[in-house]
Amino acid sequence: MTTALLRTAQELHARPREGRRAVVMTMGALHEGHASLIRAARRIAGPDGEVVVTVFVNPLQFGAGEDLDRYPRTLEADLKVAEQAGADAVFAPSVDEVYPGGDPQVRITAGPMGERLEGASRPGHFDGMLTVVAKLLHLTRPDVALYGQKDAQQLALIRRMVRDLNFGIEIVAVPTAREADGLALSSRNRFLSPDERRTALALSRALFAGRDRHAAQEALRARAREVPATQARAEALSAIGESRAAADAHAVATASPGGPAAVRAAARQVLDDAAHYDPPLELDYLALVDPSDFTEIGDDHTGEAVLAVAARVGATRLIDNIPLTFGPLGAAS
Repeated sequence: MTTALLRTAQELHARPREGRRAVVMTMGALHEGHASLIRAARRIAGPDGEVVVTVFVNPLQFGAGEDLDRYPRTLEADLKVAEQAGADAVFAPSVDEVYPGGDPQVRITAGPMGERLEGASRPGHFDGMLTVVAKLLHLTRPDVALYGQKDAQQLALIRRMVRDLNFGIEIVAVPTAREADGLALSSRNRFLSPDERRTALALSRALFAGRDRHAAQEALRARAREVPATQARAEALSAIGESRAAADAHAVATASPGGPAAVRAAARQVLDDAAHYDPPLELDYLALVDPSDFTEIGDDHTGEAVLAVAARVGATRLIDNIPLTFGPLGAAS
């Protein structure tokens, strides 16, 4: 297939349209993570639908001193990635096309959720992000739009905006794509030196440590639930030669310092160690939050959660996260 390059909304609206239109929004510098989004969009749109990839570096979501000018712009290579992944069109508008007349006076406000974590570190970022997403949703007119789980707070805010403002568009999340060593794919990874990249692996290792601690804890809880806490339980445990080990496991599984606190502690240990690497990892935040509003969860939380981290390595700021579930299905994530 040949992927069309479109520069104006008029060109996009003039295209014949059959079936569902699925949109993947990017700021360019496409990599395998974007390709996985495009392939998912292709499956959703089906053979009779259309996949549109937007490429637009949005100036509204870059704050003072951030890397707007440094952000990679690789449109020719992006076209090849989009085509190979199954896109029908790449919509790459100019700033004037998206914001005719200059910066918009009317903007979307992210609200309280937009002031937490990434919003606290990057004031105004989410207002700019939601404004351009709203603009691009209106310009591309999709039936479904796909976003990566890697930007979990962005995803949550887009879902909230679409629901609160009645956009009538389906929002689909696609799991984070990772390198073989666990590093989350990001356009900013190219800025890392080899030594910085080794340090950056601490982000995913911390998340996996938290996930593994959670899974182990849930497995211990499951074992404890299998045998009633009676004399029969003690006899059964003795019969298989692990009375002390199982008793210890039961104590660990039911102790109050477990749950979210244990997950945070396991992840933080990895990050604390990385602060002494050369070059060091400079932690911005580690948070275990409710995905509905990105507030920290309590030790009695049940249901979905997101373990999120942001840090700087050298001049490059990176984010990552993994989803977790607390409760009867807590080991699944």
